[in-house]
Amino acid sequence: MRPSDRPTKICPVCGRPFQWRKKWKDVWDDVRYCSERCRRHKKTSDRRSEG
Repeated sequence: MRPSDRPTKICPVCGRPFQWRKKWKDVWDDVRYCSERCRRHKKTSDRRSEG
């Protein structure tokens, strides 16, 4: 698969597009964040908005 043919998604935390990666081949439908950092940041921002 050429890089230009890979599917992309937009990260809900940073707003940047990110592409499919081989390590995500079995879980691509469940991937929401571009990185662990964004995934962790989303959890903390959810807690802050509740209080």
